Amino acid sequence: MADVPHAWPAYMLPEQKTSHLQALADNKLAISNINSFMMHAIDDPRQKYWHPSWIEPDRHYRQIRIEHTKRALTWRRNSERRASPRAGRTGRTGAIVEIGIATVCRDAQAVAEHAEKLGVLLLVEPEPGLLIETVDQFLEFMQHIQSPAVGMNFDIGHAYCVKDDPAASIPRCAKFIRHFHLEDIAATRVHQHLVPGEGAIDSRGALTAIRAMNYQGWITIELYPYIQDPDVAARTALERVRKLLPSNERV
Repeated sequence: MADVPHAWPAYMLPEQKTSHLQALADNKLAISNINSFMMHAIDDPRQKYWHPSWIEPDRHYRQIRIEHTKRALTWRRNSERRASPRAGRTGRTGAIVEIGIATVCRDAQAVAEHAEKLGVLLLVEPEPGLLIETVDQFLEFMQHIQSPAVGMNFDIGHAYCVKDDPAASIPRCAKFIRHFHLEDIAATRVHQHLVPGEGAIDSRGALTAIRAMNYQGWITIELYPYIQDPDVAARTALERVRKLLPSNERV
């Protein structure tokens, strides 16, 4: 998480970066991706998690988000990982959508060029309630981005929330996918990440679609409502996903 208290890039000294990497090595841990979405360090009174966004009307304030993403990409280069931002938060109605898409595409192209120079990936993750929610909207966005550094972080739960069937949607954007998030969602489609098997998503079907595209990267189980007992949630999720995979595939 490229944010406080984990690793806010703007504040990290070289000694801290070295310490992070050494701790990972000592504990035989790897990082699947660097998340540059959260902005607790700014603590905007409107919503402390994601402002300033990519579509702030004030270009100077928006620049804070852009520079943060660039720093996260640089941190990724130093730690051999990838950054995954999300688009600005807004409804998709009226002029704000056109302004938002135009702004995000212009700024994302500039950041993508930074990622290209570093040799890292910039992954966009569609999410309910954000400017880019659906597979169609992501594909629309990609029509305006000319960079091999830009790809997709496909969150299976997010797709289900916005009524994109995960198994059917994965083939549509497979050429852009560089990372997966896996979780379950209740039949209500309320955006609350659940341990696989506790919701209504056809996880087996989604994993079959992933296997069909010969994907070799990370599939990260992303859970956040289990702060009281995260170890049990993690173990349960891992056990259930293992049961969905062929015996010759490792997790």
